[in-house]
Amino acid sequence: MNAPAYRVWAVPGLPEVKAGDDVAKLIAAAEPGLVDGDVVLVTSKIVSKAEGRILAADDREAAIDAETVRVVARRGTLRIVENRQGLVLAAAGVDASNTPAGTVLLLPEDPDASARAIRTGLRDALGVDVGVLLTDTFGRPWRNGLTDVAIGAAGIRVLDDLRGGTDAHGNPLSATVVATADELAAAGDLVKGKAADLPVAVVRGLPHVVAEEAPGARAMVRVAADDMFRLGTSEAVREAVTQRRTVRSFTDEPVDPGAVRRAVAAAVTAPAPHHTTPWRFVLLESPEARTELLDAMREKWIADLRADGKSEESIAKRVRRGDVLRGAPYLVVPCLVMDGSHTYGDARRDTAEREMFVVATGAGIQNFLVALAGEQLGSAWISSTMFCRDVVREVLALPESWDPMGTVAVGRAAGVPRERAVRGVGEFVTVR
Repeated sequence: MNAPAYRVWAVPGLPEVKAGDDVAKLIAAAEPGLVDGDVVLVTSKIVSKAEGRILAADDREAAIDAETVRVVARRGTLRIVENRQGLVLAAAGVDASNTPAGTVLLLPEDPDASARAIRTGLRDALGVDVGVLLTDTFGRPWRNGLTDVAIGAAGIRVLDDLRGGTDAHGNPLSATVVATADELAAAGDLVKGKAADLPVAVVRGLPHVVAEEAPGARAMVRVAADDMFRLGTSEAVREAVTQRRTVRSFTDEPVDPGAVRRAVAAAVTAPAPHHTTPWRFVLLESPEARTELLDAMREKWIADLRADGKSEESIAKRVRRGDVLRGAPYLVVPCLVMDGSHTYGDARRDTAEREMFVVATGAGIQNFLVALAGEQLGSAWISSTMFCRDVVREVLALPESWDPMGTVAVGRAAGVPRERAVRGVGEFVTVR
């Protein structure tokens, strides 16, 4: 049996492409010997030119802004963004090279549709059944150097899903999905080159990758829910802060204790006075511990409400509103400790000293809540333990010097939180 092999070559003789040109006809004229099963690799830039995706723009940054859906990362003037085609790349794919001065070249509006049009055009012109890939140059996270990847595809099995099979040693393959289209694009780039003015290449000898019914390259774009590295550094911070919501209904899915401990590690990086560490976090991981605490707190709350003269109906309603904590699969009781605080013997200064520690504890709790959001965990910070600290200390066997500062319910949100009302910064800012 012959070992698998393929050929790849660049297509010479293509003219400079202009707006309105038929790319398929130009390729057919330059490479009339295409056969069934060939893969034609087309640099997206010539397709953009043919489709009139050239834009007069003295300000390239404005063109990038227009093509950007979200900024993933920024360093100086360099931006990594998601563009309107769903691709994450530098500068939204806006190119100022190989185009007249004062203009920029945008990516094709719909790269998959462009690939389908070229494939149909080659079939009409030459009577052949080929696959077509539109390629563009990308950088890659964690790797130096550039390579071509597929941004549009027609008639190509863009992904080869090997999951469920076995390797040569009989080991099960559970996560292997090969990016066939990107491998083909990179192979073509070896012969096209970046400056050789050879925008088209052909791969022959791999007919199994050509298929009549196949998804386009859009199928290679990882959906947000599956993208563990979707956010850039600054965006991740903003996302965690803005997406932190008070969750009042949780699923019964268990909470990873490691995720909570990672959130505590973030919490204790908050600023604190006198180089102190005023935070303590009590993790209620067992159902028994949670139930014992909540039952004792409820009894104390009911006693207080009765002492306030509340009716039994009113008390029942208030207690039901406090059931957020009972519905959570994990509870955390953050506590304030005054270790390292100063005593001045002056009421004003001693009050200010405690306030500094309270503020530092609040900063730690905010860090904790934001870090939980970064772990994809919902939370609700409920102040109830602050009203019965003696009960909490007794039930949880805490030192007298630990002041419970509320309870944080942790878990997966049972539904989509309501949209948060937009708050204008101006309402909260005073400038002098």
